[in-house]
Amino acid sequence: MAGYRALLLEALHPRALAGVLQNSNFREDPWGRLIRTGRFWGEIVFGSTARAEKAGARVRRIHARLTGTDPDTGQKFRIDEQDLLTWIHVTAVESFCDTAQRAGLGLTPAEVDQYYEEQRETARLVGLDPATVPASAAEIEEYYERVRPRLRGTDDARSTAMFLAWPTFPYGLGWTPVRPMWIGVSTYAFGLLPGWARRLYGLPGLPTTDFAATLTSRAVRSAVRAIPFRFLEGPIYRTAIARAERALASTTRNAGESAMISKTSTAGTAKARRKLAESATTPMSADPTMTPA
Repeated sequence: MAGYRALLLEALHPRALAGVLQNSNFREDPWGRLIRTGRFWGEIVFGSTARAEKAGARVRRIHARLTGTDPDTGQKFRIDEQDLLTWIHVTAVESFCDTAQRAGLGLTPAEVDQYYEEQRETARLVGLDPATVPASAAEIEEYYERVRPRLRGTDDARSTAMFLAWPTFPYGLGWTPVRPMWIGVSTYAFGLLPGWARRLYGLPGLPTTDFAATLTSRAVRSAVRAIPFRFLEGPIYRTAIARAERALASTTRNAGESAMISKTSTAGTAKARRKLAESATTPMSADPTMTPA
């Protein structure tokens, strides 16, 4: 859901959206694009250092050969312009953090700032200078304030948002109960947007909408947490958890303590795995030092 929110934000930047529309087949293959984007984030968050670096290099290589035409000026631009990469980065990481917090994750302000600081590593992987990337909640807010004058709910932005709300579905699912369910998902995603972003789309930016979206987030999180965790784990996540468990055991042994973890949060239990998953915000190292990639 955070990814959907990020897409809606990204589409409000005319130049960034032009780069997507002119170089992507997402309308013909929206789910393929979604899967590829999800795989990228999975690799850089849960993958080893080598895997995260490889994923970043692949994205940088693709971006380096693409260009777009500014819809307002007609000027040619590179897709890997720092301003555009920063916009995509900020909307993504801020959407992840905001959605998780509204779902009840409960990070402290210091932890939120730490999250944004750690995400500078993600920025580096896609070709940004980490020193130029907002690295705290206050800096993120200041960044949005600076960029907002350039954002617009253009016809292309509204058309893109409409397509996201009413996409093509594979396997003949378009005229099944999946369609109304997806409309509910889309309504929820719009509700997660900041009020100023909803207003750019011509929608109400009311506080009550924010409240309803927060309640929905908490309900969704509660429902997901009721699902046995083994049904939610993918191979890359399981590998990351095993790597984290080895790192924790190694650290404990090095401290001269027992390598056994207390029964209250034994590694491998659903509770421990959820805690590790929810706190995973940076690429994980291939070795047992847990140094970010």
